[in-house]
Amino acid sequence: MVFLYWSLIFIMLIGVAGAIIPGLPGAGLILAAVLVWGFVHGWAGLSWAVGVAIAVFALSTIIDILATYVGAKQAGASNWGQIGCMLGLFLGVLGLLPALPFGGPIIGMFIGPALGAFIGEFLYRRDVALRERAILSGKATLGILVGTIVGRIIQTVLALVAVIIFIVDSWPPVVG
Repeated sequence: MVFLYWSLIFIMLIGVAGAIIPGLPGAGLILAAVLVWGFVHGWAGLSWAVGVAIAVFALSTIIDILATYVGAKQAGASNWGQIGCMLGLFLGVLGLLPALPFGGPIIGMFIGPALGAFIGEFLYRRDVALRERAILSGKATLGILVGTIVGRIIQTVLALVAVIIFIVDSWPPVVG
């Protein structure tokens, strides 16, 4: 039972990392680990942990969408920039961007969204002069990235809270 407990804590920590790193599952892993512990060990004393894990899962999904949207709108980005950001993330995670001498998909997860947002916004603003179009595309890209980073920070804090509450709720039966 102790091995399972520490394995689930490890899975939850991967979930916390997933709140930071795009492409890794985040709050979903934490919720799954809490539910596995509940099924195996019984639900006694886990009401707070389950409730918080479900809330964090729901909030993380909402925050992911809202943070990018708010950052994009504050910077004047179009839907093209947001779509480009998502395509760039997808291509970066799969390693389909031009090869870099280091980092591979890990670096691609960070470069892909920025490059995709810039290209998407640049294509959208075809009617603007080249220099102005590049400046507007850069601002939109920055807004999308700042929104995404702020969202990731909030998701990480929420994920850590969920893990801490699980440990506080489940620790006494494990050691006792």
